[in-house]
Amino acid sequence: MTTNGSGTDTVDAAWQELLGSDQVSAELVAAAYAEPRLRQLFPWIGMWELHFSRCTEQRWTWDVPYIGPTAAGPDHAGPYYVEGPLRTQEIGRADTAREAVAMVVERLPSNCGPAFNGTAEELAAQESREKL
Repeated sequence: MTTNGSGTDTVDAAWQELLGSDQVSAELVAAAYAEPRLRQLFPWIGMWELHFSRCTEQRWTWDVPYIGPTAAGPDHAGPYYVEGPLRTQEIGRADTAREAVAMVVERLPSNCGPAFNGTAEELAAQESREKL
């Protein structure tokens, strides 16, 4: 079990790793990193998609939309699709990474703050305690 609180160092390290990754569009990572509300979330990649979690450890949260490329290519660049939080929820298409990022930011959960240092289960328990 991890300690409660913000996972700022873990989030910063994950972003730095992604900024040099070839598993997702560099344009997309740069656009997401430039957005302060997304930069405070834990970024992770799955199937060339950029996901954002409100916690720093797996099993990550699935309550934030994610972005993927509409066509596979050497740089996994756009145009992009924005979906989620569930895979069955299509939000729309974006010609640029900045447009895709804006679509995610518009749909961030109300309780979306700095990533919690721990798992989704620990985050849920912490949020339950805070409601009391």
